[in-house]
Amino acid sequence: MNIGVISVRYARALIKSATEAKLEAKVYAEMQTLAECYLQVPELRQTIDNPMLSKDKKESLLIAACGDKPSEMTKRFIQLVLQEGRESSMQFMANSYITLYRQQKNIIRGRLITAAAVSPATEQKMKQMVEKNTQGTVEFETEVNPDLIGGFILEYDTYRMDASVKSKLNNILTELKK
Repeated sequence: MNIGVISVRYARALIKSATEAKLEAKVYAEMQTLAECYLQVPELRQTIDNPMLSKDKKESLLIAACGDKPSEMTKRFIQLVLQEGRESSMQFMANSYITLYRQQKNIIRGRLITAAAVSPATEQKMKQMVEKNTQGTVEFETEVNPDLIGGFILEYDTYRMDASVKSKLNNILTELKK
């Protein structure tokens, strides 16, 4: 069966159970931590996929990758996944849960890239603008990229606003080459 289909089915079951138990936000944070661990530690995937490693060791590794004191819901979910032999899809299940949670709670990811660090007040203004335009909650992250020279790039959902000096200079250069 397709990994995508499997991971979404497991994620749907987890989000349904977590919602009923009023733990969906806690499980969301744990799944974010787990997904981040898979990205930061590539050896985690190889270790979990290793058939020579016992299920108990895999369980303790996955539980540790979920952060400090994961919920019983997450622990039971990991046990179920291991019991069914689906641990190779765990990274995809975590990402599917994150996507489903964001859809359920109308959460949009936004990113502000600037040439220099911005004040928290400016960051909050941009976040409020995005929330107003999207009618949802925004998970906002900021990034500093000196290559922009000045200005900013704002991204959210499928929208991208590039008001950087670098892109303006590139546009002028393109026009001059014509």
